[in-house]
Amino acid sequence: MSIEIADWPAGVGRFSFDEVTSTLDVACEQAVQHQNATWFTAIRQTASRGRRGRPWVAPVGNFYGTLSVPCSDPETASLRSFVAALAVHDALRAVMGDGPKLALKWPNDVLLNDGKVAGILLESILVQGQMWGVAVGIGVNLIAAPDMAQVEEGALYPVSVKTESGVDVTPDAFLKHLAPAFAQWDGQLTTYGFAPIRTAWLARAARLGETITARLPTEDVIGRFDTVDENGYLVLNTAKGPRNIAAADVFF
Repeated sequence: MSIEIADWPAGVGRFSFDEVTSTLDVACEQAVQHQNATWFTAIRQTASRGRRGRPWVAPVGNFYGTLSVPCSDPETASLRSFVAALAVHDALRAVMGDGPKLALKWPNDVLLNDGKVAGILLESILVQGQMWGVAVGIGVNLIAAPDMAQVEEGALYPVSVKTESGVDVTPDAFLKHLAPAFAQWDGQLTTYGFAPIRTAWLARAARLGETITARLPTEDVIGRFDTVDENGYLVLNTAKGPRNIAAADVFF
């Protein structure tokens, strides 16, 4: 199968490394040296992390990258998780074709055949205490996935592109699909606002209309996943009525 690869997005930089603690660390340290959005990628990460500081298993051959995006508005910056999810979805579809099932799990996971294939983590980039931009960290299981023993209890089982689709794709080849896809969706966000991003994300959402659990630090909220609102909040229809949730871990 021949897949057409879009040109590298104009004005977007890229730096690649053999080994780093985390591409998020490098992006937060170096992004301000560059005026435009910049990709930082690495072959190996020695201190990968996920949401809330959880460790992330990082075998060589998977994709590890962070895009720094200049943005001084925290609310707009947070919406880049939806942009990233759509971009990862499109890049995976490009390399695997139409067969495997893909879906997006709020707030920041991409699912392949109902297992977790990619995670997204956003961190603010600060300069003298002021927000300069956002670092969009993306990890994709291209050739290997962690064992279930290495993931949080109740979480979805991890999968890889290779095991689920039989497709071998290198991190560099994957980035050639991911970077243009991110630039295209980000252009939609900056030009038209969150509305088209929200619509596209909901069309790909996992378990929309089904009962799910949102785990907050002090409670579990159970309800029907009705939508994502104009701020990117999860909207659950609970026994006590609608509940808008800004941040949580979601379990099916």
